[in-house]
Amino acid sequence: MIHLSPLLALQSPAPAVVPADTAWMLVATAMVLLMTPALAFFYGGLVRSKNSLNTMMMSFAALGAVGVVWALLGYSLAFAEGNGWIGGGAHALLAGVGTEAKGTIPHVLFMAYQGTFAIITAALISGAVVERMRFGPYLAFIVLWSLLVYAPVAHWVWGGGWLMSRGVLDFAGGTVVHINAGVSALVAALVLGVRKDYGRQAILPHNVPFVLLGAGLLWFGWFGFNGGSALGANELAALAFTNTFLAPMATLVVWVLLDYSRTGHATAVGGATAIVIGLVAVTPAAGYISPMSALVLGAVAALPSYFAIVARSRTRLDDSLDVFAGHGIGGITGALLTGVFASKAWNPAGADGLLAGNASQLATQALGVASSIVYSAVATYAILELLSLVTVLRTAPRAEGLGLDVTQHGEEAYTSGEGSILVIPDAAPVGSPAPALTPQVAR
Repeated sequence: MIHLSPLLALQSPAPAVVPADTAWMLVATAMVLLMTPALAFFYGGLVRSKNSLNTMMMSFAALGAVGVVWALLGYSLAFAEGNGWIGGGAHALLAGVGTEAKGTIPHVLFMAYQGTFAIITAALISGAVVERMRFGPYLAFIVLWSLLVYAPVAHWVWGGGWLMSRGVLDFAGGTVVHINAGVSALVAALVLGVRKDYGRQAILPHNVPFVLLGAGLLWFGWFGFNGGSALGANELAALAFTNTFLAPMATLVVWVLLDYSRTGHATAVGGATAIVIGLVAVTPAAGYISPMSALVLGAVAALPSYFAIVARSRTRLDDSLDVFAGHGIGGITGALLTGVFASKAWNPAGADGLLAGNASQLATQALGVASSIVYSAVATYAILELLSLVTVLRTAPRAEGLGLDVTQHGEEAYTSGEGSILVIPDAAPVGSPAPALTPQVAR
């Protein structure tokens, strides 16, 4: 994302709203908002049918919980004037956020666009804790996380904070979104522990077409995610759009070749995963590198994430949908490669990277990566431990066996016969006698 320095802003004429930029950003905001329902399909298809609605609701619920808290306080903490670590309260309750120009678009539109980023970042974490985390504590977690983890890191990188002042490049969210969410997902998976069936039976995706649909819709929305981060209808948006077009293609080709060489098959789930990882990796670099560099970046990004997923499957780490391998490692790879491929010939407001003779940019990128990893890990662990003191994070084993669709929502994704379901209360202590089943009247 491009931000003017305070000195340059003082020397420039008063900003004015540009209709063309506003039109593009209205579309881009809607496209990024669509990414959260797209994520619901992507994640929902990867889990067992008895947990599909719960998994999808973890994404859909973020639209409400995180969106509201973003308007109340999160936006102010991320983008209001503050210090190097956190924004102030000037925009709490959207004070001072009106139709006046923020750059070349209305301030309210800038706030809404940034809110879509906060929503999907929190929702990404759910993929590490699906099929075992209670829905109420999950909602409390993403609300606290968006305020205490997402907003500060967004301020560091985009809101005038200390990483921005040091020259860390993150065009659309490699550190703020993907490393932040990926590391937090890893910590959450470790705190929650493994699913009761993990390692004892095959846990297979119940609807691979949903996964493909979700990946396709994510790619569509990602053009708004990266292209919109130019904050206008301009040459930079076209560059980011094109790089978002090319990088996942290269990742997909390399992933399919890796699948063929290792297993002799090119899987649909693998292909969908490759597309998402290519999108993740190009996100921090999208507005700073050439299209040919985007192809190379996408191809290289396939390797660490692919082998991380293979390695994780042989461990007791139950990062259920490989959020860390996909978003965490993909984001790290993309952020570091931004420091390799960045070129001021393509974006004069950016910086040259290693290949353009500026090795120090790679070190700067590494600083951004390391700081976001450490803060995300520590803060996420603290939030989960705090919540565990006042509520139970996991479902009871018996409820987990029945499935979270029934026990958390009283619904089923797929019915048979008359469609009636049996609901088991989730609050029964472990080891206590099983409560009687209560029939729910079919509607």
